[in-house]
This record gives sequence, C-alpha cells and structure tokens, in this order.
Amino acid sequence: MRIRIDAVDLPGLTCSPGAPAVSNTVVHSNVHVAVQRRDRPAELLDPQPGDAASATWTLECSAAASPAGTEVKGPYVQDRLGRRFIYLSWGTVDESGVFSMFRRAKLMIDAIPPEVLAAAAHDGLLVGRLGLSDTRGGPLCARVEPPHITWTAEPAA
Repeated sequence: MRIRIDAVDLPGLTCSPGAPAVSNTVVHSNVHVAVQRRDRPAELLDPQPGDAASATWTLECSAAASPAGTEVKGPYVQDRLGRRFIYLSWGTVDESGVFSMFRRAKLMIDAIPPEVLAAAAHDGLLVGRLGLSDTRGGPLCARVEPPHITWTAEPAA
C-alpha cells in the first residue's frame, strides 16, 4: 500500500511562532516542510518550500488486518504508545542546505475512518488532503485529524 499526502495552502517562506511578529519574536526564514522518517528526525522525505502552491509526498508502507483493525507500518509511519501517525516537520533551511526543525504536525492514522483504511489496504492507495496553514496563517502543527484532513481510498495507479 502507498500513502499519498496532498497539501495546499502552505504558509510561506517566513513565519513567526505567534500572531503577527513583534520586535522580540523569533522569525523563521526559508521555511520548508517535509515528511520525517520514523525514529530519524534528520531524515526527511522531499522537503518543499513554504511558499509552494502545493506539496505532495508518496510513502511506501504495508497494511495488514489486526484485531484492532488495519495496522499500517512503514519507514515514515511513527508508532508512539500504540498510536500511529505521520510527522510533517517544519524547519528552516540555511545557506548550506541544513534543515533545522522548529515545529511538527502529526497526521493521525488512527483517526482515519476504519472503512476508508480497509478500502485503501485493499485498493492500494490512501490519500490525505489538507491545508498546511493554521488559523493565524502559520505552519500547521499538533495533531491533525478530520475534518482538518480528508482521507480517501483510491485505486493504485
């Protein structure tokens, strides 16, 4: 099975941690977003600039029936305390190309409707669609569950 994340409404290349920047607020520049590999925060899949019109990532994973439903595993699927999710890491990229994370969003797999997850395991593709700006126009962070993300099962191409 594959998981494809389709994102729109990215917040831009510059942001501050809170509402409009004030003189003592840290401002992040050259902001990028990427999918973080499980247990390897420095390994990122396809960083995208924060001012991109859209961003798409495709993750290889496996899905298997379990007593609790459909269990998803893979190199980009995190597993903490029995909860599975995908990290989208926000960071700045310096002149030498080094990514420094300052915020993350958790795309919660266990919040996917069970029938959608089962259909995706059968059909081969799970698609998550979301906007990446929060209500203040900054990078989306924290737990992301429906209705902030829409999950669908689609036939694998």
